[in-house]
Amino acid sequence: MSKAKRLLAAVLSVIFIVPALAGCGNKAASAGTDVAANNGADDGKISVVTTIFPEYDWVTNIIGNRTDKANVTMLLDNGVDLHSFQPTAQDIMKIADCDVFIYVGGESDEWVEDALAEAVNKDMVVINLLDELGDSVKEEELVEGMQGEEEEEEGEEEEEEGPEYDEHVWLSLKCAAKLCDSIEKALETVDPEGAEEYKANLDSYKSELAALDSEYEKAVADAKVKTLLFGDRFPFRYMVDDYGLDYYAAFVGCSAESEASFETVIFLANKVDELSLPTILTIEGAEHKIAETVLDNTTSKDAAILTMNSMQSVTSKDVEAGVSYIKIVNDNLTTLKAALGE
Repeated sequence: MSKAKRLLAAVLSVIFIVPALAGCGNKAASAGTDVAANNGADDGKISVVTTIFPEYDWVTNIIGNRTDKANVTMLLDNGVDLHSFQPTAQDIMKIADCDVFIYVGGESDEWVEDALAEAVNKDMVVINLLDELGDSVKEEELVEGMQGEEEEEEGEEEEEEGPEYDEHVWLSLKCAAKLCDSIEKALETVDPEGAEEYKANLDSYKSELAALDSEYEKAVADAKVKTLLFGDRFPFRYMVDDYGLDYYAAFVGCSAESEASFETVIFLANKVDELSLPTILTIEGAEHKIAETVLDNTTSKDAAILTMNSMQSVTSKDVEAGVSYIKIVNDNLTTLKAALGE
């Protein structure tokens, strides 16, 4: 177990001990907490806790008009992405007593194992996205020109590690459809009365996903260019594999690196020139220095820098403003068409 994980386990232990002690001495004080309200502990509603935005949006679409029967929480709601998220005491308490908990299941979610071990609701339905997809989950890959992680400093303890899996399964429309099936079954389990409505909502939503999937397939079939180039991290592995596209990028999707080497920048710039690529792509964020540096090192310097949204930083304010999974996938399709030379 890594030092970080041992520390997190200790923190989680304190998190669960303190509320338990407080509850013994002051039930009135704990009964009206925000956690109880969010999880539906006192209002008879089912409670669903999700870690990231795509899960949250899938759940709300399948629940549909039964919002009076369910409370849905998105933990990563303030712009912190999956790779740097650490749960608060309140987050852990929301999970402990919920009816359905949905999380991605990769290395970024190592904290979940300890949180679930202390769960109060032993009938909780837990959905691990990577487990649901089974053999279709992909290992991270280093393609030509991509910069790997920095080596461990000399003297640091090395741990034996298994394969690292690409966590960004929500960026595949095909995976999304399968995961929505799992979510619908979970909702039926905790709310059998809503089964017919959940099934109908699922069918309707999957029709939207299938229609978008067809649009992506057509866009790729009509494309002049079959290669994408990201001057950034690359979380779109599942998407490009779905449609048979090639790609180059500065880093893998889960990389913690933020500074690209000279060799990486020059390699990417040369690929833009060699393949006459019309765009250099980035993911969401305020700064796109790597993409700008790649562009500066191309011969023509006329490629456009465009952004595809990997949905890792969607906030609750974005949701309130009308942002949805379908809308983002549609926007990404527009960007993809430009990158493919349409």
